[in-house]
Amino acid sequence: MIVTHSGFMLLRKILGMSLFFAGLTLAYGQSSTTSTDPLNTLTPQPPRRVIGDFSDLVEKASPAVVNIRTTERVTVYQVPSNITPQDQAEFLRRFFGIPIPGLPQQQQPRTPNQAGPKSQEQERGTGSGFVIDSSGFILTNAHVVENATTIYVTLTDKREFKAKLIGSDPKTDVALIKIEANNLTKLPIGESSKVRVGEWVLAIGSPFGFDNTVSAGIISAKGREVNDSITPFIQTDVAINPGNSGGPLINTRGEVIGINSQIYSKSGGFMGISFAIPIDEAIRISDILRTNGRVVRGRIGITITELNKELAESIGFTGKARGVLIRGLDPNAPAAQSGIEVGDVILKINDKDIEKGADLTRTVSEVKPGTKVRLLVWHKGVTRELNVPVVEIDTPRKS
Repeated sequence: MIVTHSGFMLLRKILGMSLFFAGLTLAYGQSSTTSTDPLNTLTPQPPRRVIGDFSDLVEKASPAVVNIRTTERVTVYQVPSNITPQDQAEFLRRFFGIPIPGLPQQQQPRTPNQAGPKSQEQERGTGSGFVIDSSGFILTNAHVVENATTIYVTLTDKREFKAKLIGSDPKTDVALIKIEANNLTKLPIGESSKVRVGEWVLAIGSPFGFDNTVSAGIISAKGREVNDSITPFIQTDVAINPGNSGGPLINTRGEVIGINSQIYSKSGGFMGISFAIPIDEAIRISDILRTNGRVVRGRIGITITELNKELAESIGFTGKARGVLIRGLDPNAPAAQSGIEVGDVILKINDKDIEKGADLTRTVSEVKPGTKVRLLVWHKGVTRELNVPVVEIDTPRKS
């Protein structure tokens, strides 16, 4: 086919326009279906989880949370306002042993003083708690009610009761009290063993005396060993302040999974780290307190420190640096009488490996006194198995 110059130019224009529109179509199709942008692909994405507000949950849980106020009876000495200097001197002599100036010892007055001891009740502190039984049983912290002469419980409807202390366990910081009331709202009990790090949780309590204050956060960690407690705590970033102690830690299903107990702080106020007693352990302790009024724990009479690489090398321990090193013994206690010596390493208890000191302490404390524990002990290069009796931790020691 012969194409004239003008025809060729027309054909060229038509071809160019066709390629242009084809390019637009291709470009549009790519941007709509197969974009190379990795942030804009067609791969199905899971729906984002949106956390709603907690108002319904709080509305249901709040009536089960109580404010606890404690008082203690103290002895004070009062001095009459109309006393003379001679009376003041006699007061100092009588109660502080300071003689009256200018008088020999034999002439010091011995007349009764008008001032004297007087017993009065004073505020001791405040805390929180929560109802676990509609008949009036309430869980709180042992340190909230420690040394209290009177325990007052205030409900959300402003009714106030005097509470009876059923039992307290300072080792786990759990206390059980009871008020004479019926048909109370109670919190459902969850399972702290199933909590997950990152899970949303709420705290309700009375920080600084402000009743029914709610704060929210997440589970930061589990199994935290804090101070000398035998309880592995739940760590959260929920705001906890003085007065929150004893209040519930609640999951998004409205179940209590812990008792708020401690904070880590350099200022005395909340700094982003708080600790709660797992509810599984708290309920176990409360059941014992309800039955016996106290928790009986076992001991074998040892002082321990966790074994590390340096300690292991210093005593010639060539195995994996695990277990606990014996650094002290009660000579009248079962461990010493069973042949354990200072410098020995306890590797297992009842066939369970000991990874840290709390493993041994917790296991022994939960053994019923009068029974035995089986220990695998390393002694100067040789391992041996010993059956060691457990005695009650509060049993008076022989002199």
